[in-house]
Amino acid sequence: MASRAALPSTPCAAADVARGIARLFHAQGQVVLCEVPLPNGRRADMLAIDGKGMISIVEIKVSRADFLGDRKWLDYLPWCDRFYWAVGPDVDPALTDDSERCPERCGLIVADRYEACLVRPATEYPLVAARRRVEHLRIGRIAMRRTMFGIDPDLAKGEEASL
Repeated sequence: MASRAALPSTPCAAADVARGIARLFHAQGQVVLCEVPLPNGRRADMLAIDGKGMISIVEIKVSRADFLGDRKWLDYLPWCDRFYWAVGPDVDPALTDDSERCPERCGLIVADRYEACLVRPATEYPLVAARRRVEHLRIGRIAMRRTMFGIDPDLAKGEEASL
């Protein structure tokens, strides 16, 4: 089996970055869910919940253009305690230092399919307890619905595919 250093250099896809982040968060005792619809109509690339119930949203960017073109990230902030940018190893992490991308609030993770490194922790902005409770219930139902449809795909007929 080839070592990682011997593998050809190919651009990292969002799924690769998500896998690395899932490994990092798992090591930290967090659980993740990908492609989570938010109440405002947006969809978070990844959402994580830690042992204390704190909610993190991760927005994955795998190219410079993808990162610079994102104007919707502010719409995620009302739904999480922490917000992270995650970039693949081919994206210059210094891009996130741009004041428009709020580096004083947003964390930064650099990841590939094998691992992830927390470059800058996210500043916590705790959700109001009532919103956190509603979000926990909503997220739990999304995860359980996905599991249920995995058991019996026929149950999903007529349901929105994203749930």
